[in-house]
Amino acid sequence: MNAGSLRAWLALCGVRELRDATVCRLVQAFGSPEAVRAASREALMAAGSLSVEVAKAVLAGPDQETGRAIENQLKAIERLRLSVVTWLDPVYPPRLRQIPDPPPVLYVSGALEEADHHAVAIVGSRQATAAGRVLTERLGRELASAGFTIVSGLAHGIDAAAHRGALSAPGRTVAVLGCGIDRTYPPDHQALRKQIESSGAVVSEFPIGSYPHAYHFPRRNRIISGLCLGVLVTEAAAQSGSLITARLAAEQGREVFAVPGFIGEKNSHGPNGLIKQGAKLVEQVEDIIEELLPQLDGPFQERLQRRPAPRAGAKPSLGTEEAAIYDLLSPGPTHIDDLIARTGLPAADVSSALLSIELKGLIRQLPGHSYIRML
Repeated sequence: MNAGSLRAWLALCGVRELRDATVCRLVQAFGSPEAVRAASREALMAAGSLSVEVAKAVLAGPDQETGRAIENQLKAIERLRLSVVTWLDPVYPPRLRQIPDPPPVLYVSGALEEADHHAVAIVGSRQATAAGRVLTERLGRELASAGFTIVSGLAHGIDAAAHRGALSAPGRTVAVLGCGIDRTYPPDHQALRKQIESSGAVVSEFPIGSYPHAYHFPRRNRIISGLCLGVLVTEAAAQSGSLITARLAAEQGREVFAVPGFIGEKNSHGPNGLIKQGAKLVEQVEDIIEELLPQLDGPFQERLQRRPAPRAGAKPSLGTEEAAIYDLLSPGPTHIDDLIARTGLPAADVSSALLSIELKGLIRQLPGHSYIRML
């Protein structure tokens, strides 16, 4: 996009009285942001349901301070070699274009691709349990292996696990920021961000330089859900921001999925509450695919149907003691002391068997000498 056209977009977005939906409606009506600025006051009022004052503000253009900020944005975009995708661009995500308040402009590092039209968001608590992170990684990896792009918010906990799961497939993943594209939040996820950019995209609607203010994240969440066919919540407390994403998904007509949890756990309150409200209960990735299948285009459905079915007995063989211990494990954490008590085996034998099973990729050790099943 040339600087003149982008400048016109930023100028229109810089009119404080205009909502995102109104910006898009005006550009659709007149064909371009330049044409919006060239329209008559009466035409603007009719096309955008604007008051006289707002129409005047559109025609007046940005004030001196806003104009300087726009020029700084343009220089930063060139310096950082960023892509900018506008609502009119062919590469603008089609599902995001359909939400009630789509962002008129998206800043992108990495690249958005047509494959991202088949996307699933995975969100949840920043204070995720070790078991929750492992489960999220697995679901993200399996969905990405099936061809879905995994969308999340780059936060600690569930978000990071979702991205890492997709990357391990290897597959595509998109991170949506609650700050300017030139910032990484949280800062310690810079390395993860680089991996995402090489296998997907990092996007933001916020101007370059914007801080990760708390009020940015509810706005960010509508983009996460808007990009996707559905949203999966794996762990979340009752007041988690991920529940905002789930609510926005429902309002946007997206599917909402949730992994049930133990009723006494804080991070189970959110998903369990969503299930009460009608969210699809998820125990395995096929629960998600089954629900989304009618929305998928023919070629993608065929691709899913050509996937090799899971084979019974495909996991590595286990010895007698290993099999007895493995059968006692579940997707939830089990402490080694419980395994010793329930098997009646010596502690050394249980430890040795657990190490052997872990090396076969069937279980994972969590902090505190607890274990969960991976398959």
